[in-house]
Amino acid sequence: MYLIQTLLPIRDADGEPFPRAYYEQVVRKLTDTFGGITAYTRSPAEGRWQSGGREEHDDVIVLETMTATLDRAWWRELRIMLEKEFGQDEIVIRAMPIERL
Repeated sequence: MYLIQTLLPIRDADGEPFPRAYYEQVVRKLTDTFGGITAYTRSPAEGRWQSGGREEHDDVIVLETMTATLDRAWWRELRIMLEKEFGQDEIVIRAMPIERL
């Protein structure tokens, strides 16, 4: 079993919030494909990283999905689509093996 986390930015490069429809589209796709998701949308997480010698940051929401198998090609296609939709250099989607208790 895998836990897949998708980190989506809240604002664009100009600081404007993305339309709610962007997130609803992703939530619907993940729910339809995997039967459900958990969305952490009320308290955004803050991502920080180094880029070109300076610190960057972004507020993100996290979408979590569980799946029995890891279809890397499917997730890669989703990541590429999200990078275009949200105008990002990189959208982070990460997978962790988990054990249901």
